[in-house]
Amino acid sequence: MERFLNEFPIQKIDIASQEYPELLKQTTDAPQILYFRGNFHIKNNCFAIVGTRRASDYGKEIAFSFAKQLCQAGLTIVSGMAVGIDSWSHKGAIETYRPQGSVNFCPTIAILGTGLDEPSIYPQENLGLAKQILEKNGCLLSEYPAGTNATNFTFPQRNRIIAGLSLGTLVVEAKIKSGALITADFAKKYSRKIFAVPGNIHNQNSQGCHWLIKQGAKLTENTNDILQMLGITQTIKTQMQRGTNATETLILQILQNGSQHIEKIIEQTKLPSPEISSALSMMEIDDKIRSLGGNVYSLNF
Repeated sequence: MERFLNEFPIQKIDIASQEYPELLKQTTDAPQILYFRGNFHIKNNCFAIVGTRRASDYGKEIAFSFAKQLCQAGLTIVSGMAVGIDSWSHKGAIETYRPQGSVNFCPTIAILGTGLDEPSIYPQENLGLAKQILEKNGCLLSEYPAGTNATNFTFPQRNRIIAGLSLGTLVVEAKIKSGALITADFAKKYSRKIFAVPGNIHNQNSQGCHWLIKQGAKLTENTNDILQMLGITQTIKTQMQRGTNATETLILQILQNGSQHIEKIIEQTKLPSPEISSALSMMEIDDKIRSLGGNVYSLNF
């Protein structure tokens, strides 16, 4: 892994540079120096997606699909590369990258609360994701020099960069006391737009989003809600996947209502488990569905 990361050496830029991100420079507490690896073509088209580390299958599905669709609309997705909502946001964005696309387009930026050297990157389990971000023309960014380890101070501080770089911030799932709400608070301070996804009223991970909506955040049901608020005229149309046989068609109909565990799919189809397992494997290869981990599957919008 270190050998691969070394293909993208750590570089730095100061606030006086013309390449320093303009939106971030407009904030009152912008870092004087930024360290980065990868593609530093950062324009005023960034949008943040953040949320809990303990994401539900619903949250993972929303984060992935929204990031993918917003990236397709030309936005660069910004998040913190934590496990949970952050990771699925980065994954959705990098799936849109195509080698023949503009080399100047950065699909996603991961803002770290550590140094960018391999031993310091946190969480270590996301080193593979860091590799994917870099090889798909993305960027790792931090205000901390190499050798800086994570602390309770560095993560809230990095949240101001996430908000400061971005035209707006979407909170997918969050508790009342969470880093995602700290990011939203910075977005409010910087007069940026705030969006929140509603959820189950009995779920603690919905409470932060519902609180934000009560405070004036945009209740967000689809990516067009975001694009319209940002003044982007492009409309995202999701195309329903088609099955190549009756089993695939039945599975796709079930997944229209949200992600499902394989056991629930078997139960609802009343088909033999080997037949469902085989169909799911083929559908994942064909990019009709996506595994969210733990034998849970969702539509691949």
